[in-house]
Amino acid sequence: MTDAPGPTEWGEGPGVGPWSQERTGELPDDPRYDPELLRDGDTRNVVDAYRYWTREAIVADIDRRRHPLHIAIENFGNDANIGSVVRTANAFAVDTVHIVGRRRWNRRGAMVTDRYQRLCHHDTTAELLDFAASAGLTAVAVDNVPGAVPLERTELPRECLLIFGQEGPGITDDAKSGARLTVSIAAFGSTRSINAAVAAGIAMHTWIVQHADLGQAW
Repeated sequence: MTDAPGPTEWGEGPGVGPWSQERTGELPDDPRYDPELLRDGDTRNVVDAYRYWTREAIVADIDRRRHPLHIAIENFGNDANIGSVVRTANAFAVDTVHIVGRRRWNRRGAMVTDRYQRLCHHDTTAELLDFAASAGLTAVAVDNVPGAVPLERTELPRECLLIFGQEGPGITDDAKSGARLTVSIAAFGSTRSINAAVAAGIAMHTWIVQHADLGQAW
């Protein structure tokens, strides 16, 4: 089965129509292409390079290009930001998004990108940190707390697990004590904290600037 259309940020009808032999040439026989999408059109929220591809083919191609960056968000209070974090992680070809605590989360903010992004659940932060150690990942907590070092002046590890707390309370004590270091994001206004999903996007992009091959970007 192919992905159902939408929802995307553009509504129910973005994308391309059925494959036009007059305009585009003969139907491709490449197994990455989905016959139903070629016949009916592709309204999914994917880059042009993946138009008409099966979901499995898209995931396999992203898997070849994923970065050694992992993201974790603690979900002990049913955080509504997880969908947005997943969507941004997909955009940056993050290896895996780890969700700690509650298994249920609102997928609407992911805009269907969770179908293409590796996800992993951990019951506790301790379990997450055990995974990081076994995988050779350096755990870095992101929170504006005393003792944090400025993200803007910090070289993030290449093999990295960035940990974000839920909206409001921030990272847990287990994350603070288990992380190799804690970084903060510079803020200059009246608010005490930055939205968790926005903070995750800033931190992920910082890693991309420091470590990614920008020649591989779309």
